[in-house]
Amino acid sequence: QVQLVESGGRLVQAGGSLRLVCAASGRTFNNYCMGWFRQAPGKEREFVALINWSGTLTDYTDSVKGRFTISRDNARSTVYLQMNSLKPEDTAVYYCAADPTMTRDHARYDYWGQGTQVTVSS
Repeated sequence: QVQLVESGGRLVQAGGSLRLVCAASGRTFNNYCMGWFRQAPGKEREFVALINWSGTLTDYTDSVKGRFTISRDNARSTVYLQMNSLKPEDTAVYYCAADPTMTRDHARYDYWGQGTQVTVSS
């Protein structure tokens, strides 16, 4: 089992920045690739970013490229999502997830956090 707890979401104005944090516990953190996903009201959960176990490979959905950065600290069992130049369309509940493989498919992920709300006002 891997337990994940997200934090850092809040209300922010458009153009602002936030850093989301996902703290992991349980099984060895660096055995897992980590992903960030988001879900807006009335919409399906969508892929945002992911990072491999060592932090040497990352992947982003097109809408956040150049604005968001995913990183991880295996010594602290933590993954981060730095979000800059936020837009109202970034408003959603953000979830972190863990899987042994590097995949954008949210259905493949077995372990999820409870989510943290990000609201971007215009």
